[in-house]
Amino acid sequence: MTLPAQHPLVDGRTSASALVTAYSGTRPDRQPVWFMRQAGRSLPEYRASRAGVAMLDSCLDPELASEITLQPVRRHDVDAAIFFSDIVVPLRLVGVDVDIKPGVGPVFGTPVRTLDDVQRLRDLGPLDDERLAPVAAGVARTVAALGSTPLIGFAGAPFTLAAYLVEGGPSRDHLAARRLMHADPAAWDALMAWTAEVSGAFLRAQVRAGASAAQLFDSWAGALSKADYVRGCAPASSQVLAGVRALGVPVVHFGVGTGELLVAMRDAGADVVGVDYRVPLDEASARLGGATPLQGNVDPALLGAPWPVLEAHVRDILERGRSAPSHVLNLGHGVPPETDPDVLTRLVALAHEL
Repeated sequence: MTLPAQHPLVDGRTSASALVTAYSGTRPDRQPVWFMRQAGRSLPEYRASRAGVAMLDSCLDPELASEITLQPVRRHDVDAAIFFSDIVVPLRLVGVDVDIKPGVGPVFGTPVRTLDDVQRLRDLGPLDDERLAPVAAGVARTVAALGSTPLIGFAGAPFTLAAYLVEGGPSRDHLAARRLMHADPAAWDALMAWTAEVSGAFLRAQVRAGASAAQLFDSWAGALSKADYVRGCAPASSQVLAGVRALGVPVVHFGVGTGELLVAMRDAGADVVGVDYRVPLDEASARLGGATPLQGNVDPALLGAPWPVLEAHVRDILERGRSAPSHVLNLGHGVPPETDPDVLTRLVALAHEL
């Protein structure tokens, strides 16, 4: 499948952007920077837009999702937008009983813990174009407003979706998911195959609608040993990444607490590896053989530190990032909700100046 002629990578709107250039392994003239969770609770305009609207409802309202996606681009002059959505949106779209409870996170009506449970997921039917229509409409609306600024599509990786489904909600250690992986490999493999299909369809829909790059978030992969990741997780992520790369857009693979998995995550099929704040970029680059573009890895906690402390930290990250073929400045996780937006604007200006 090829991208449509009006896609911004095809018609040239974003093909020479700093972000796409860096994701392709070449250093651009301008240091690209964007932030995970840049569209969200740290912005007063976001809070005003979302007033009285439930999280998943806001994600599935094309006009509102587009407006929220554009807000940080207008405010901060970041080099990319990332589509406003949530990891569990594709699960909601396919018919899974899930809601996001304020202060808790995603909560599921029934956990998935047996092969029969997985079959009930399959009985919901595929995540087809009709179900994905609100997402495609929101992406298309956003891309039309962005012009030469690229949009990044995103999805939760199969393991992260599976972990939520097995646990029935948020978990610190994902014991139930890890237990199922070993106790019932047939059920686990069937669940991972299903989440790979859903995650892949969600991400490809965003790319076809106009996203110039894609990021696969494996939020909970850091709970796994390397052996468990390689056997029970990587094949499903590879399926998702391959399906997106076949469309001709660069893909980023990012996980939290995944310093020991960087090579395996790259080998799953990523063009760019996101690095969290725990591993210095030069060390991450060395682990990856110095040949992989990197993204990261400002410590989100330092966004609340005095400016001289944050500035020194950013300068150090940019210097360490020079060990990679190219580097996109980002956080080592998401923007905390209490962050002063002016600090993010100042950080972007510093990166561009340097």
